[in-house]
Amino acid sequence: MTGAPARTLLLWCPDWPVLAAEIVDGVPATGPVAVLHANRVVACSERARAEGVRRGLRKREAQGRCPQLTVVEYDPGRDARAFEPVVAAVEELVAGVEVVRPGACAVAARGPGRYLGGEEAAAERIIEHVAQSCLVESQVGIADGVFAAGLAARAGRVVAPGGTPEFLAGLPVEALGRSALADLLRRLGVRTLGDFAALPAGDVLARFGFDGALAHRLAAGRDHRPLAVRQPPADLTVTAEHDEPIDRVDAAAFVARALAERLHERLAGHGLACTRLGIEAVTEHGQELHRVWRHDGLLTAAAIADRVRWQLDGWLSGSNGRAGARPARPTAGIIRLRLIPDGVIAQAGLQAGLWGETGEERERAHRALSRVQGILGPEAVVTAVLGGGRSPADQVRLVPWGDERVPARPGPPADAGADPATGRGAAGAPPWPGRLPAPAPAVVLPNPLAATVHDAAGEPVVISARLAVSAPPARLAVGTGQPAEIVGWAGPWPVDERWWAPVEARRRARFQVSLADGAALLLAVEAGQWLVEAIYD
Repeated sequence: MTGAPARTLLLWCPDWPVLAAEIVDGVPATGPVAVLHANRVVACSERARAEGVRRGLRKREAQGRCPQLTVVEYDPGRDARAFEPVVAAVEELVAGVEVVRPGACAVAARGPGRYLGGEEAAAERIIEHVAQSCLVESQVGIADGVFAAGLAARAGRVVAPGGTPEFLAGLPVEALGRSALADLLRRLGVRTLGDFAALPAGDVLARFGFDGALAHRLAAGRDHRPLAVRQPPADLTVTAEHDEPIDRVDAAAFVARALAERLHERLAGHGLACTRLGIEAVTEHGQELHRVWRHDGLLTAAAIADRVRWQLDGWLSGSNGRAGARPARPTAGIIRLRLIPDGVIAQAGLQAGLWGETGEERERAHRALSRVQGILGPEAVVTAVLGGGRSPADQVRLVPWGDERVPARPGPPADAGADPATGRGAAGAPPWPGRLPAPAPAVVLPNPLAATVHDAAGEPVVISARLAVSAPPARLAVGTGQPAEIVGWAGPWPVDERWWAPVEARRRARFQVSLADGAALLLAVEAGQWLVEAIYD
């Protein structure tokens, strides 16, 4: 973000993995408790700390310091489930809550500060409400940006507006939460966030990479991202209550159609469609029935109604099973029926397609690709995801169909449309140093082709250590093919990657060339060898 970080209020629950184990599994948090992940302590109770247990200790060492230690395995799902009531309690007082991680959530401080009587009053009110509603102790910090607010919460401080850089300056570099970076900075003599923030940003990026540059921004009090507010989940469940118990299949079919239409309309109102449907029924005698139906496409209103009718038919009539077995029939008629969209995805737009209803082509494609995966395996069908990087090959990641489409590297690709005023991409991420200018090549070769480049006199073109070109490129030969005349060229664009790690270091320079036959190629020079990396359309 280019402006100053927004004032942020962050609520932090100390030792949350320990509290979550008490809430979900009943492990007393007042005793000596340690939560372990990969055989190391990731959180411990106050009594365990009094016995000498610390984060990072191995299990055997922690038990040696505290023989009566209760060990609990780390479970992020348990932590998230236990934290949901706390977030809901905060949302009862303020809007736009972002869950930073289980045990910490943040909200813009401006709103609560205005209608709760100031920032300090808002912090006290939220802490008190969480304690009364959830019986959970918490601390609140307020500062400019999420990172600084999180550190302020650990001290229970309200940092004055504009005072965040001064507040951060005296903190140790370990506060960044990057152990490897902190260890390296200490060996270089950089011990505080203030010392780290004083380093030139360009040198930090060149020495420590993209993640180091982000940490440098945090140390200087410039949060690299705004708050991403948490949207409370919409209640999509539909329920029908019946005074007269339903014990006939025809009556059940009528109820199923009406309830299915209600569910479909509610999903459509949120731009969603159902792929997995939960059906719950309660009989007059209190018997509870539950079944989940899965579908490999999008469930329409008619498809939902059919599945509900089939399930009610099975419950009410007790269809014959194998070997003459019959499932137990409910002891009474159904008085409550509930449909739960257990799996939802974004529905296509409302405009009709050229060859059928909305989303029909997408559904057929999804079904066909899923079937291919079922036959050949998940890796048989992949899609490309664009991300950050310096070369076209670095910017593309192939992910199996249906998996989460997450870029391999942060930041937009080079051709994602940078802002000419700031040089940043559409996603607001800083550009990659050494990236290629637009446009991107149409074909990226999986294995670069060896080539030779000569000048007009027939001498090989070489690149010096200072990136000086010995002569203008005139002819290009790919492999053992015939030389082609070069009518235009641009470059070099140098890349010196990971020079601080000799095993991973890579130094090269790229050129764009156009040939007399109309072809355009992306060339690279590495260790004196010319390579064809990609082809332009």
